[in-house]
Amino acid sequence: MKKYLAKRLLLSFLTLWVLITITFFMMHLLPGDPFIGEKPISDVAKEALYAKYGLDQPLPVQYIRYIGNVLQGDLGESMVYKGKAVTSMIAQAFPFSLDLGIRALVFALTGGVFLGIVAALNNGKKLDTTVMILAALGISVPSFILGAVLQYLLGICLSGWTQGMWGFRMFPISGWNTEMDKIIPSFVLGFGTLATISRLTRTSFLDVIGLDYVKTAKAKGLPKRKIVVRHMLRNAISPVLTILGPLTAALLTGAFVVENIFNIPGLGKFFVSSIQSNDYMMIAGTTLFYGTFIVLANFLVDILYVVVDPNVKLAGGKE
Repeated sequence: MKKYLAKRLLLSFLTLWVLITITFFMMHLLPGDPFIGEKPISDVAKEALYAKYGLDQPLPVQYIRYIGNVLQGDLGESMVYKGKAVTSMIAQAFPFSLDLGIRALVFALTGGVFLGIVAALNNGKKLDTTVMILAALGISVPSFILGAVLQYLLGICLSGWTQGMWGFRMFPISGWNTEMDKIIPSFVLGFGTLATISRLTRTSFLDVIGLDYVKTAKAKGLPKRKIVVRHMLRNAISPVLTILGPLTAALLTGAFVVENIFNIPGLGKFFVSSIQSNDYMMIAGTTLFYGTFIVLANFLVDILYVVVDPNVKLAGGKE
């Protein structure tokens, strides 16, 4: 186990180093200048800013200096938001993105597994068809379209009716203050993932339904619920765990569109604006942060996969 963990940690650090390196050199290829905004600045001021951020040095020197700062936990200072450290901006904004992502993940995981089981147990019936239609919609409909539709139907039409009847809006169309504010964005962000999980769960359950140990459990007269939970779920859930790492990271870090639609003050807006404004420090810092999150999620899921399925060797093969 220790050898496996050491190998996985080494690969994780190697992945992050490659990510930092590629991001660092690619962001310097972006057209434009981080210090040329709406207000023009003098050449003297521009030279001073270049010296402050080390941009007057050769690119290899900048890279070595940046790696050294990263190893000390220093992601630099934003070039656009003057006087604000990248780490402090991430610490300020990410809790909103994390809250949204966790809510979407819980909704997608519980709903997707439940609907997948229901569809598999009713294979070929109307309920199965209904679930698969919902899954197809979840995969094919973009989040910005789903968000706009729900904003209109729930945030304007239904909430307008509730305000006229009872004096309050049921579903606000933007913001992140009350629990009601968080329902629609969490649903929009998690719906596509729910669709993916439900389809995968259905397929996995259909694969194990006809296995001998399930038939034996049925022959013993065990309740259907016990057969599903104790005998089928453990084996059928393994493929879901395999993709849970990337899905988790995607939900927790990939809510840029949803955050913009619903005006959520998360980290996504800083990531997008940093690219638009050539804020090198913010681009590199947020990319590294997101990359670390994805690598960590995959690392934890790899360990969880071994725990859930004892037949999987730590090296990754089957016994």
